[in-house]
Amino acid sequence: MGEAHLGWTLEIVEKLGGQVGFQVLPKRWIVERTFGWLTRYRRLSKDYERLPETSEAFIYVAMIRLMLRRLAHT
Repeated sequence: MGEAHLGWTLEIVEKLGGQVGFQVLPKRWIVERTFGWLTRYRRLSKDYERLPETSEAFIYVAMIRLMLRRLAHT
């Protein structure tokens, strides 16, 4: 699976040369924020599901709920 199957490309962001300590990496905060939103849902806080398809379905449900709530507040 990968670009040929799903149309996704994976970009690995590495530390800058000579970097010491923590530095914010591009787009990493987007992923971390999204994981934070998803772990608010009890069913997604732990890995309860046997099939990855079930976990994927619950992620879709959580994101749909999140987007609907945001659209309703605007």
